[in-house]
Amino acid sequence: MTPVGIDDLTDRVLGGWLGRIAGNMLGKPVEQGDHWTRDRIDRYLRQAGALPLIDYLPEPVGPSDEFVLRPEWRECVRGRIHGSCRDDDVDYAILGLDLLETHGFAFSTEQVGDLWLLRLPYLQTFTAERAAYRNLANGLKPPLTATYDNPYQEWIGALIRADVYGWTSPGRPRRAASLARRDAVLSHTGNGVYGAMWAAALVAAAFTEPTVRDALDTALTVIPPSSRLARTVRRVQTLHASRLSWEDTLSTVAAETAGLGWIHTIPNAAVLTAGLLYGDGDFTRTIALTVRGGLDTDSNGATAGSVAGVLTGGAAIPSQWKDPLEDTVHSAVFGFDGVRISELAERTVRLVEEEAEAGDLVRITPK
Repeated sequence: MTPVGIDDLTDRVLGGWLGRIAGNMLGKPVEQGDHWTRDRIDRYLRQAGALPLIDYLPEPVGPSDEFVLRPEWRECVRGRIHGSCRDDDVDYAILGLDLLETHGFAFSTEQVGDLWLLRLPYLQTFTAERAAYRNLANGLKPPLTATYDNPYQEWIGALIRADVYGWTSPGRPRRAASLARRDAVLSHTGNGVYGAMWAAALVAAAFTEPTVRDALDTALTVIPPSSRLARTVRRVQTLHASRLSWEDTLSTVAAETAGLGWIHTIPNAAVLTAGLLYGDGDFTRTIALTVRGGLDTDSNGATAGSVAGVLTGGAAIPSQWKDPLEDTVHSAVFGFDGVRISELAERTVRLVEEEAEAGDLVRITPK
């Protein structure tokens, strides 16, 4: 177990929250993977003179059916941002924090579902989460909530819920994966669950591993090596190690994962892995490449930002990403709209401190 200095932990947890929110905001205007392909995103940026991408997306240069952004774009393009947009990629991180504060780390899958019904509006859920929510409301119990009338079981939803389990398990990837699995099986199966376990372990490993490649290697140890998710992540790692360009790596893997759809866990994990590897620890480059990779841009940007933010710490995240957020989150989770990002980070650290004081699972060494 690697000790984590409490001052460092505080900054890196804040980095995770800031990174998740900034990455989500960067990708939100182009979150429509069947329209906003990698090529179209880059043509949009080129038209606006925004390549290389070093800030939030620019607003549209002129009217064009080809470059129609999501309706929320006015709240999440550069120069117009005043706090974070509401988005499920951030709502689930908040809901996970509330879960741990309410029920502790021994929470059950049933308690995850109960909290959804209590805190989360039905119309702010999507795909597998909406199917599970409907099943919960109709009286079904896990794991049937994940399998009944749910064609989205291996989509990306569980993966986007996993970060908080990594933030609260610094240097403990297996423990983070176990927590994420308990949450994920409410709505997902197979690679959908493995995606959540992998993401949680990746965030946890980022606290103590020296490089993003080491964190990715560690995260792979928590999922079955023969799973398609593990094979896809390793494939991206191999292509990166062979010095193939970022563009050619994504083109290769896109061809190999064709047909799964733009919200499925597998192709999105490939885009995320490529963004992390070719970003090589640089926060701006990491989230920019990840979002430019297309598919579920806001979800991938959020997870990449979380990992990169933990690696660098909040203080090192460039100001163009932090300052427009105004330390404020807009959320659909009841009781949390308008909450401060710094407060969310402090509450996350408090959970780790309380466990450390109890002698459980994590050891914190003050600097």
